[in-house]
Amino acid sequence: MNIHEYQAKELLQKFDVATTRGRVATTLDEAEQIARELGDIDIVVKAQIHAGGRGKGNFNNKFKGGVHVRKTPDEVRDVAAKMLGQILVTHQTGPAGRLVNKVLVAESADIARGETYFAVLLDRATAAPVIVASTEGGVEIEAVAAKSPEKIIREPIDPLAGLQPYQARKLASQLGFESSQLKNASKLFDGLYRTFIAYDCSMVEVNPLVVTNKGEVLALDAKFNFDDNALYRHPEIAAMRDIAEEDPREVEASKHGLNYIGLNGNIACLVNGAGLAMATMDIIKFYGGEPANFLDVGGGATEEQVTEAFEILIADKKVKAILVNIFGGIMKCDVIAQGIIDAAKTVKLSVPLVVRLEGTNVEQGKQLLKESGLALIAADDLADAAQRVVKAAKGK
Repeated sequence: MNIHEYQAKELLQKFDVATTRGRVATTLDEAEQIARELGDIDIVVKAQIHAGGRGKGNFNNKFKGGVHVRKTPDEVRDVAAKMLGQILVTHQTGPAGRLVNKVLVAESADIARGETYFAVLLDRATAAPVIVASTEGGVEIEAVAAKSPEKIIREPIDPLAGLQPYQARKLASQLGFESSQLKNASKLFDGLYRTFIAYDCSMVEVNPLVVTNKGEVLALDAKFNFDDNALYRHPEIAAMRDIAEEDPREVEASKHGLNYIGLNGNIACLVNGAGLAMATMDIIKFYGGEPANFLDVGGGATEEQVTEAFEILIADKKVKAILVNIFGGIMKCDVIAQGIIDAAKTVKLSVPLVVRLEGTNVEQGKQLLKESGLALIAADDLADAAQRVVKAAKGK
């Protein structure tokens, strides 16, 4: 789950991470009022979408950039009018872009030094947190990592001991902070790490981390990723979810306990088990096809869940064929087959359906499919299923 920048700043402030003042606005009146409350200072207006590269993005009304600095409330209102309700296209959104429903109106930092990158991540290789930082961050951190990996600092953190004071000071020194700034930088690093742990995050990223002309160390922009499996412990975080920023198919799937990720291909996949789902996608690619999704219905899927899965798959207009790949372990193949039959009849499939079953009671399951009267294509094994569904998607 992702959250907006304004929400990220609200969380950081709970752990004394220094950042700029400001609030979110959904209307022009709100944007103008927030600007008046901030006072006679330079004010930054930032489009709020779940994507990076906003500053270099473009709106569909030809207005350039999703980040602008203005001096008066009237100017803030004018720039907000060019953002709210418009589509912002960045290098991360793709050509479709994202609709801007909110803008962050905040004080503009008087930056003496910017473009420091700092993030707390989960290192899956060590199953522990790691801090990744660089003096050359800003919007080009990906380019730095690709072209100059030696400029990326990595500091492993012991998950039991946590971030130690000496590590925070070492990081501050490596990032080039002056002696008068070391205390504030170390405090900010500690707050970021405590935020990461407290909310079961998979990533807390500040980009850029800046020093103002007054010597303040501020988190100017922040991005969070959370472990969805831990959200039950954080209802206040779950309440921050903005489904308007998510794929409608993924939103619908989550309502029914289905693990779904939309892709750009034309062969839909319905599989039980994450590993099997990934293998299914791989073999479709191997035989020249393009998966339209990742969909794991789980080992104990009900008929209702299978029906809902089919509904989501056929709602994708790009889908030209569906591959059902089921291993009957917890659920027997005959039970699964009956669920597929009932679900397919309920949704009235309009594209070819290829089914591969394996596992307990597989022969009974195949017999049920054969006698179902459905125009489905039975496959003997996974390779056979992949070849058949690729041909079906091509109209052969």
